[in-house]
Amino acid sequence: MAESSAPWQPREEGFREICGLLEQQISHSSSSADKSQILQQLLHYSQYPDFNNYLAFILARAEGKSVEIRQAAGLLLKNNLRTAYKSMAPVNQQYIKSELLPCLGAADRHIRSTVGTIISVVVQLEGVLGWPELLQALVNCLDSNDINLMEGAMDALSKICEDIPQVLDSDVSGLAERPISILLPKLYKFFQSPHASLRKLSLGSVNQYIMLMPTALYVSMEQYLQGLFVLAHDPVSEVRKLVCAAFVQLIEVRPSFLEPHLSNVIEYMLQVNKDTDDEVALEACEFWSAYCDAQLPLGNLREFLPRLVPVLLSNMVYADDDESIVDAEEDGSLPDRDQDLKPRFHSSRFHGSDNAEDDDDDIVNVWNLRKCSAAALDILSNVFGDELLPTLMPIVQVNLSNTDDTAWKDREAAVLALGAIAEGCIHGLYPHLSEIVTFLIPLLDDKFPLIRSISCWTLSRFSKFIVQGIGHQKGYEQFDKVLMGLLRRILDPNKRVQEAACSAFATLEEEAAEELAPRLEIILQHLMCAFGKYQRRNLRIVYDAIGTLADAVGEELNQPKYLDILMPPLIAKWQQLSNSDKDIFPLLECFTSVAQALGNGFSQFAEPVFQRCISIIQTQELAKVDSVSAGVQYDKEFVVCCLDLLSGLAEGLGSGIESLVSHSNLRDLLLQCCIDYASDVRQSAFALLGDLAKVCPVHLQPRLSEFLDVAVKQLSTPNLKDTLSVANNACWAIGELAVKVRQEIAPVVLTVISCLVPILQHAEELNKSLIENSAITLGRVAWVCPELVAPHMEHFMEPWCSALSMIRDDVEKEEAFRGLCAMVKVNPSGALGSLVFMCKAIASWHEIRSEDLHNDVSQVLHGYKQMLINGVWDQCMSALEPPVKDKLSKYLV
Repeated sequence: MAESSAPWQPREEGFREICGLLEQQISHSSSSADKSQILQQLLHYSQYPDFNNYLAFILARAEGKSVEIRQAAGLLLKNNLRTAYKSMAPVNQQYIKSELLPCLGAADRHIRSTVGTIISVVVQLEGVLGWPELLQALVNCLDSNDINLMEGAMDALSKICEDIPQVLDSDVSGLAERPISILLPKLYKFFQSPHASLRKLSLGSVNQYIMLMPTALYVSMEQYLQGLFVLAHDPVSEVRKLVCAAFVQLIEVRPSFLEPHLSNVIEYMLQVNKDTDDEVALEACEFWSAYCDAQLPLGNLREFLPRLVPVLLSNMVYADDDESIVDAEEDGSLPDRDQDLKPRFHSSRFHGSDNAEDDDDDIVNVWNLRKCSAAALDILSNVFGDELLPTLMPIVQVNLSNTDDTAWKDREAAVLALGAIAEGCIHGLYPHLSEIVTFLIPLLDDKFPLIRSISCWTLSRFSKFIVQGIGHQKGYEQFDKVLMGLLRRILDPNKRVQEAACSAFATLEEEAAEELAPRLEIILQHLMCAFGKYQRRNLRIVYDAIGTLADAVGEELNQPKYLDILMPPLIAKWQQLSNSDKDIFPLLECFTSVAQALGNGFSQFAEPVFQRCISIIQTQELAKVDSVSAGVQYDKEFVVCCLDLLSGLAEGLGSGIESLVSHSNLRDLLLQCCIDYASDVRQSAFALLGDLAKVCPVHLQPRLSEFLDVAVKQLSTPNLKDTLSVANNACWAIGELAVKVRQEIAPVVLTVISCLVPILQHAEELNKSLIENSAITLGRVAWVCPELVAPHMEHFMEPWCSALSMIRDDVEKEEAFRGLCAMVKVNPSGALGSLVFMCKAIASWHEIRSEDLHNDVSQVLHGYKQMLINGVWDQCMSALEPPVKDKLSKYLV
C-alpha cells in the first residue's frame, strides 16, 4: 500500500484483480453459485482500507474498461460508503471525493448518473458542511453551458433534493445565504432550457421543496408559478407530469398561492386529465380530490363539473392493456403462486370507540387512472352531491343500455360509476334505488367476469338501502335476490369474482346483522363450499366472511345444525396447518369471531384451540432469543393473533375459560408479552389482560402488582402519541382489574391518577377512545379507593367531568359515576369549583338504569343544594344551558 503522505495510487495487480471480479459479477454467463463466490471475494477485499479508493479510481479513470464495469464499481462503492464511510480514514474519504467531482461532466450519461447517486449518499452522511468544494463545483457546472456538465450537476442535485432536501435549506458557515437560495434562480432558468433532461430535472428538484416551503421558494413563488405555466404544454410528457404534480402538491400545502390563478389551473388540469399519456392524466386526476380537501371556494370548480364528469367517466373505462383484464381470465382452480399472496397485516385488538379500520373498498390494489378517476368521482359526489346527477346519469344510462359485447368495458365503467356515487348522491338516487338494484342483480350473472365482479362491489355500496327494505314484501324479495346472487358469485369459477363477491357479502352481512338468521343454513353451505374449492389467496377472504357472519348473527350461530356445517372444515384446516404457517393468521382471526359469537357453545372446541395458542406463543418467545432451537424464525404476528384469539375465548367462554387458564402458564407468558418491545404485541397483551381480569382475576393475582406496574408505565411514556393504542388498552385493563381486586389496587392508585390527569387535561390532542377509557378508569379507581383519590379532586374534576359527559350510557359509565359519588362523600368541597361541569356530566345520561346509582347521584345534587345557601346554588343553575337544566329536573333540584 502507498505511503499516506504521497497521493494515493492504485497498484496494477489490485486494479486488474478487482476489474476481473467486477467483470465476472456482471457477466450473464456466471451461475448464481459463481456470483455468490464472487461476492464473497469482493467482501474479502472490502477489508482493505483502500479498497473503496480502487472502486472510485475504476469509476472515474478506467477509460479502457467498459462502461458496465465502471458503473458496477460505482454501485459497489455507493453501497460500501453507506456502511463504512464514517469509519474510513479522512485521507481516503478525501481521495474519493476528489475523484467524483471531475466526473460530474463525464461523457457517458450512465457514469454521470452513478456519480450523482454516490454524491447524494456522501451528502446524506456528512451534509454540505463536510464537503465545502461540492457546492461551488455544482454551481460552476450549472453555469458552464456544457450540456454534460450541466446535466451531471443537475442529476446529482436532483438526487440530493429528493433524498435530503432539508440539507440545502440550512445555514452553512462561510455562506451568506442558504444553498437553496443560491440554487433556485439557476433551477428556474433551466425551466426554459432547450434540453428536456434539464427541464425535467430542474422542475423535479424544485417540486421537492413544496412541502418544506423554504423562504427562498416562498418569496419567489410568482416566478415558480410563471415557470409552471410555461412548462404546462411541454412536448415531453414527463415534464407535463411534474407540472401536474406541482399543482396537486401546491393545492394540498399552500392553496392560497393558486387562488388568483384557479380558473386557469382548473382549465389546464381538465385538459391534461385527457392527456394521451396515462401517467400524465393520472397525475392530473389527483388534483380533484386534493381540491375538495383544500377547503377552497367550491364555486370555482362547480362551473367545470359538466365538462369534468364526462372526462372522469371515460377514464374509468378499462384500458385494453390493464392487467386486471389479463388476470380476470385466470381459472379459479389454478393454485396461487407465492407472489400472488399480498402480505396481510393483522390489526391488534383494541378496546374503545374509534379504532374503525379504513376499509379498502377497491378490489385490486394497483393505483391507476381508472381507480383514481373513480375515487375523484366518489369525493366530488360527497362534496357536490346530487349536482353531479344531471351530467352523469344520462351517460351512465346510455352505457348501461349498450348490450353489445364490444361495449362491455363501457358497461362495466357505468356500474363502477354508480358504486362511486352511491354515498354522495344517495338523496338524488333514492327514488330510483329500487330500479337501480333490480337492474344490477342480473349483471351478477353477466358473461364478462369483470362485470360480475364490479356488480358485486356496487351492490354492496347500496347495502344500507337493500337491508332497510326488508320490512316490506317487495324489499325482502329484493334483499333475498341480492343475497342469493352474491352467494352464487362466491362460488364463481373466476378468482376475481370470488374475491369481489366475498368482500361484498361481508359488507352486506355487517349491515344486515341478525336479519341473516333465517338464511344462515344456506349461507353457511355456500361459504363452506367455497372454503373447499378456493385457492390460498381467496381463502383469506372466506375466513373474513365467516368471521363477519359470526359477528353479525352472534349466538344465533350456536345451534347444532349450523355448527355441523361450519366447524368440521375449520377444524380440519386448523389441524392441517403448521404452527409456523402464515396461512394460520386469518384462521385464528376467524376463530376469534366464532368463539365470541358462540359463547359457551364454543367450549367443546376450546381446549385444543387454547393449548395451541399457548404453544405458538411459547415457540415464538423462544424464537425471539434462539430461532435455531425454536425451529422457526420469530414473527410477532403469530403472537398478536394468538393473544387476540385468547381474548376472543375469554369473551366467549366467560368464566368457562378458568380451568384452561389454571392449567397453563398463560399468566407468565402474558406478563412477558406486556413488556414486549413491539407495540402491537403489547396492545393485544393488555387487551387480553383486561378480558382475563373480567372473567378470572384470581389467576392473575400472584403477579398482580407486576401487571399493574407495567400497565401504568404505558400511560406515562414520553412518546405517548406514538403508542396511543397500547396506552388505551392498558388504561382499560387497569380499570377492569380495579373493579375486580378492589382495595388491592391501592399501592398504585396515586401513580395511576398522576398519569391519567395529564391525559384528560390534553384531551384535544389525543384520541377519543383514550380519553373515554382514562375517564372511566379514573372513576373505577375512585370507586374502589375513594379515600385515596378524593383529596386530589380539585386537580381533575373539570377535565374529568367534561370527558364523562361524552361517554354513552353503559356499565362502564355507571361504575365511573359510582366513583364520582364515592369521592364527593369523602371530600364534598373538592368538586365545588367544578360544579357546572359535574352537572353537565350528570345531565349527559340518557337514563341511569341502576336504581341505587340514580339515588346516589340524586343525593349528591341535593347535598350541594343544601350546602350552597344564599343563592349560590341558584347562581350555579343559571349558568347551565336549558337542556341540561331539564335533565337535572328529574332529580327534583
